[in-house]
Amino acid sequence: MGRKILAAGNWKMNKTPSEAAALMDELVAKCAGAKNDVLVCPPLVCLPAVIEKAKGTNIKVGAQNFYYKDSGAYTGEVSAAMLKDLGVEYVIIGHSERRDYFKETDEIINLKVKQALANGLIPVLCCGESLGQREDGVTFDFIRMQIKIALRGVSADDVKKIIIAYEPIWAIGTGKVATSEQANEVCADIRCCVKGLYGEEIANDMRILYGGSVNKACAAELFAMSDIDGGLVGGASLKSEDFSIIANA
Repeated sequence: MGRKILAAGNWKMNKTPSEAAALMDELVAKCAGAKNDVLVCPPLVCLPAVIEKAKGTNIKVGAQNFYYKDSGAYTGEVSAAMLKDLGVEYVIIGHSERRDYFKETDEIINLKVKQALANGLIPVLCCGESLGQREDGVTFDFIRMQIKIALRGVSADDVKKIIIAYEPIWAIGTGKVATSEQANEVCADIRCCVKGLYGEEIANDMRILYGGSVNKACAAELFAMSDIDGGLVGGASLKSEDFSIIANA
């Protein structure tokens, strides 16, 4: 297994284009030579500035969202092809905030996964349970359902390109972090689910990230776990010094 750690920053709805460019100047300097792979996912309007700043550096750029249709009368939306033409390489799909606030279903997420792959984008597929679901003891069943529906109809060749991010909803933006053992246990079960669907080799090669209040203090311990291959980082990715520490954790 040659899985390399990935530090992925989800900037969410933060930074204007000029602010994003300034943050990128800091990140390019501080993350140069980072031992982990580095990805930033800024807001849509910041993508051109961030992509320009990332040229010739070790920082990859992803989007936070797109619509699953090729084109059409979908006011306010953008397509996967538009992102690809802009220079985007990755895209976050199925984040709990999209599922909750914008009512994205597992079926919509499946359509997005397939549309992203068809347009040459690398999906960062999110999954995760609520606090109630964890307390009810259905974490593994619920996340396996999310994964199985999201990957429905995805070929073995295509699934090799996907990154999965486990984000317990109760730990996103709350300051609460699952223990390393809790996070690793779920990531290991996700890998087991992928193994059941696509075989051991594909499961062993798939990068599975942990997200949920990942910060500079906990990143090294999390990334040292057997089945955690990096982090999907929220607030800490907006601080260049903190994110550079995570990029080297």
